[in-house]
This record gives sequence, C-alpha cells and structure tokens, in this order.
Amino acid sequence: MIKRRFSARMRRYAARTILALPAATISLFFSSAPALADLKLCNRMSYVVEAAIGIDDKSATATRGWFRIDPAACRVVAQGTLTADRYLLNARALGVYGASPIPQNGTDTLCIAPENFVIAAARQCRAGQTPAPFTQITPTQADDGNLVAYLAEDSEYDDEQARLAGIQRLLVIAGYDAAPIDGVDGPKTQGALAAFLKSRGLSADIVQSPNFFTTMIDAVQSPSSTGLTWCNDTRHKIMAAVATDDGKVVTSRGWYRIDPGKCLHPDVTGQPKQIFSFAEAVDGENRTVKYKDKPLNWGGAKELCTRESKFEINEQGDCGSRGLAPIGFAAVDMSGGGRTLRFAMP
Repeated sequence: MIKRRFSARMRRYAARTILALPAATISLFFSSAPALADLKLCNRMSYVVEAAIGIDDKSATATRGWFRIDPAACRVVAQGTLTADRYLLNARALGVYGASPIPQNGTDTLCIAPENFVIAAARQCRAGQTPAPFTQITPTQADDGNLVAYLAEDSEYDDEQARLAGIQRLLVIAGYDAAPIDGVDGPKTQGALAAFLKSRGLSADIVQSPNFFTTMIDAVQSPSSTGLTWCNDTRHKIMAAVATDDGKVVTSRGWYRIDPGKCLHPDVTGQPKQIFSFAEAVDGENRTVKYKDKPLNWGGAKELCTRESKFEINEQGDCGSRGLAPIGFAAVDMSGGGRTLRFAMP
C-alpha cells in the first residue's frame, strides 16, 4: 500500500473546512485582516497546477506567476506584511491533462505571460502578454501564523486523497488502468503503480519523494511503448484531439496541449477497435499557425465533430447544425500495441 507522510502543519490544515464549488473549481478560505505573514496556496486537487497571483494596491495592479503546486503541497506566493487592497488568483492545470479542468471565470481581467513573469502594470497588456480572468481571494490565518488559501475540487479531497488521486490521474494518462480516479487506494491502483515503476526502472521508495509528480509528468511527456503518444517536434504549441471507436460509438475528445519538444499520452481507456487523431499548431493567442498559406495541422479523412473549447462528443452526425465544427481525423494503426505520432514542420 502507498504510505503517505505529511507534516504536522499539513495535518492541521487538513482539519479545516473547504468551500466546495462545482467540479474542479477553485475553492478558497475567506477571512481576516492583513498581517505580517507569508501567503500560501495549498493544492487539494488531483491535478498539478500552476498559479498566478494579482496584487491590487490602490491604483496599481501587478501580477506574478507561475507557481507550480503538486497535489497535497503548498507554495508561498507572497512574503512579508500583506497590506494590499485585494489579492487575486488565476490557476491552470498543466498541459498534460489536456484542456484545463479549472474554469476561468474570475471577474477581474489581468495580464499574464506564457512563462514565468512579473508584470508591474497588469491591466494594460503589452506584446507577449495576454488577458486572463482572476478571482479575488481573502485567505484565512493558519495555526502557524501564515495566511493560506486552498485550491479544491468538488470531490473535497483531503491532502492524502488529493495526492493519491493525482497519482491515479497521471497513471491513467500514462496508459495504466488506475481508474476510477477517486483518491481511494486498492489493488487496482497498486497494480497500475507497480507496473509503471517497473517500466521505468524505479524503486517503490520514489513514490514518497517530493519530486515524484515531476517523475510521473516526465514519463507522460516521453514516448511510450504502450498506447498512443503524440510528440511535438515543432517550435509551436500544438492542440490535439483524439477519437475512439468501440464498435458502437465514436467518441471525440480534446483539446490536449503539447508544448514544443514534449510528448503527451491522451487518456485512451479500454480496448477501442480504432483510434483517430487530429493536431494543429497554434500561436501564443491560440490562432492557427499557417505554413505556405495553409493551416499547419495533421489529420485525415475521417470527419468527426469538435468545438473550440474543451469537448467530449459521442454523437458524430450532422456536426454543423449542432454548432460543432467538423474536422478530418487520421486513423491510427495500433496493431503493434503502441504508436507514437511525431508532429514536425513539413
């Protein structure tokens, strides 16, 4: 069984109550006045997240990011005397999970950048910056005197459950059957984890390592001998979609973000009779990249339904009349047990 070790501080955090909002939404503590304390964000989601904070102080608003936070971990995002008028938050899941499951519906629009950034005037975006919704937070004071806010799912995981659910989710993405993703340990999860460790030549002790989620994500972003793997050999970000035919229903699902130089395993479960793939290169503002005046994409003749935002579609007929976009997917030959599709410039 997986043994979980958490500090006394984390256990004190776990005793507090979390506001549960809709699935994969941000849940936060609310409370008190400014104090001489650090501001921490703690992650009780089953996703590795990246967070950006906004500091609104009188007429000036600044943003800073990205702070990566693993499941069941905390991260200091501001230090010292917290005296700003308002603190705001934007959070996103890593690209390995596909379209971010965290709704982006905050009421303040502030500037962010793709990589680590500090933006002093965050209400007027410049080149290389994009506007993003931020949610106001007012964290509570923890037992150690610091201020804390939590990211949580509708499942209301505690720290141990969030960590295990995070491991289960990455195992599924890596092609191992650890479903359902529920934060509950058992023989199925243990078997999937053991198979993952063996395939990577890793010892069981590494599961307790603070860097275990980094190890798992590196594995997800490298070619695999099982399942479908996409690899991005271009200098552009790629958004991809997958479809599976189980003999009764063809289900299309997307979008998955594949960063330059990275690989990704879409979460294809079961034993589908056929798999289809579509991928398209996009710029920093998610506009289609063109090469010689044509969209830079990788598809085929199988027309299936998609939409611009995150989707999972089971009915493939008459896409246009239902407000969906028909796109040509390519059939993927999985007869060898595993297949890697590499996307490169023509």
